[in-house]
Amino acid sequence: MIAQTVGLPEIIIVIIYLMLIGYLGWLGYRRTRTATDYLVAGRKVHPFVMAMSYGATFISTSAIVGFGGVAGLFGMSLLWLTFLNIFVGIFIAFVFLGGPTRKMGHHLDAHTFPELLGRRYQSKFVQIFSGVIIFLFIPLYAAAVLIGGCEFIAAQFGIEYIVALLVFSVLIAAYVVVGGLKGVMYTDALQGTIMFVGMIILLIWTYITVGGVVGGHQSLTDLAGLVPGKLKAMGHQGWTSTPKFGWGSHGYDLWWIVISTIAMGVGIGVLAQPQLIVRFMTVKSRKELNRAMLIGGVFILIMTGVAFTVGSLSNVFFAQKGQPFTGRVIKTIDADKNQCVLQLMKKNDGGQWVDIKDKKVPVVLDSDKPYTGESVPIGAKDVPIAQGRSISIVYAKGNAGQIIPTYITSAMPKWFSLLFLLVLLAAAMSTLSSQFHAVGTSIGRDVYEQVTGRHGRSIGITRIGILIGIIMAVSISAYARESTMIARATAIFFGLCASAFLPAFVGGLFFKRITKAGAIASMIVGFGATAFWLLFVKAQEASAIGLVQKFAGGKSSILADSPNWPVVDPILIALPLSILTVIIVSLMTKPSSKEHLADCFRK
Repeated sequence: MIAQTVGLPEIIIVIIYLMLIGYLGWLGYRRTRTATDYLVAGRKVHPFVMAMSYGATFISTSAIVGFGGVAGLFGMSLLWLTFLNIFVGIFIAFVFLGGPTRKMGHHLDAHTFPELLGRRYQSKFVQIFSGVIIFLFIPLYAAAVLIGGCEFIAAQFGIEYIVALLVFSVLIAAYVVVGGLKGVMYTDALQGTIMFVGMIILLIWTYITVGGVVGGHQSLTDLAGLVPGKLKAMGHQGWTSTPKFGWGSHGYDLWWIVISTIAMGVGIGVLAQPQLIVRFMTVKSRKELNRAMLIGGVFILIMTGVAFTVGSLSNVFFAQKGQPFTGRVIKTIDADKNQCVLQLMKKNDGGQWVDIKDKKVPVVLDSDKPYTGESVPIGAKDVPIAQGRSISIVYAKGNAGQIIPTYITSAMPKWFSLLFLLVLLAAAMSTLSSQFHAVGTSIGRDVYEQVTGRHGRSIGITRIGILIGIIMAVSISAYARESTMIARATAIFFGLCASAFLPAFVGGLFFKRITKAGAIASMIVGFGATAFWLLFVKAQEASAIGLVQKFAGGKSSILADSPNWPVVDPILIALPLSILTVIIVSLMTKPSSKEHLADCFRK
């Protein structure tokens, strides 16, 4: 079945790829002899490996498939996220945070992000609380990555989604559980290289397909009239324009979704990602970090920039070369550009044209032969049947997560579909392996050791924690496959980490006056404010959870009657509160001892 669907050569290439991954995992196992090797790769990782591991961990199917599809829906305004990913996630992270994190981690002999926080503030609570948050919520993010990868794998190989999910999860578990962080980083470097090459080819081929850089972007601009009505009502002004900005009207909702949730939620939240921060503690000097920064910046630019650009330009491809839709014109959008709305139609058993219920599609009419030559009687006159092509979301059947896979299978040659499969496998496996490693170390090193006092004996518990994290993520993936899950889960986790961890993390690196009480209060306030906003205010999440309906008379948000608030991301509320809390409480409480601070900040 699989050989008939995909082809034997494709299967052989995938098997060779998986064998390479297996070999690198085994190599990590052979070179893992101590807890330091397992948890922070021995602190002697090559800068290229570190940079590619950081980038490959950062970029997943969530960015390529999830947010790439969102770009196909919302447009190139998502490139603000690419800017923040590079400026914040690479430049600020490597230049300002990487060195102090590496140095303090070495001085305090910290092996995990929660352990770094716990030892900086001399607090078991900080380490355990951080570990619990990571253990409970990374599986949500991991589930989003699993969904993005397994949907494409299932379609490409013609197998059931559940089968793809189980096999994929077992493969990842094999090299993460055995090889530790060394195995993870070795495989990340290979996977990152595959991702980089695949995305470069995708960008070049796309521009050739849509008529070049200038022609493609001009064509995308000219499609502004085809923006669906619901998106126009939210402030969508076309795929090359930023949504309308303002406050107090639903006509500004899209700006707040794109900027607050997508750009800021993910772009700022990257600074507090546990699985990324630990990478800074794997190199032996600042020199390696500086060398890794340029590699990481170029990698992130290509990964996110290409995904968002191609997602947006996919609209041009489908509008020019997609399968034509048949129906009758019911509205003219722009006569000069042949843009209109079709009421889609089909022939019944008697050969007569009939409307397809609730199927009205914005299209670009075929300028050479816009009509089929047939007509249908409407009222007192005959109406000609027309043909036209539409935008990406129509071909993806309303599912933004299917825009990139649909574009790949429609626009790219067959051989690239295989390469893109490897790109998605690499993107998913590199991110998931790091996520599951973080889950395991959080429950083993940060919770088990701190609660039991049995230090240095947690590798077995860590491996069990990895398996539990995988089971949790697989369970979520099996039951939560709705179309916006990928992007939403990513934004939720990134925003939660920023609000709960970032003030205590950054404050602890640079300010001696930040106290244990301030850090604890900040983490609790950041986590609590985020949870409250998601449960009761952010409409999409609150309505899905369902708790808000009991307190707001069936409404989707307690602020449903106040425009824009229900789409504002919790990071805009929770992070400022967390920052104020750490400052105020620290000023009111006693700082750590001078001896401890000297140990933390010694040169």
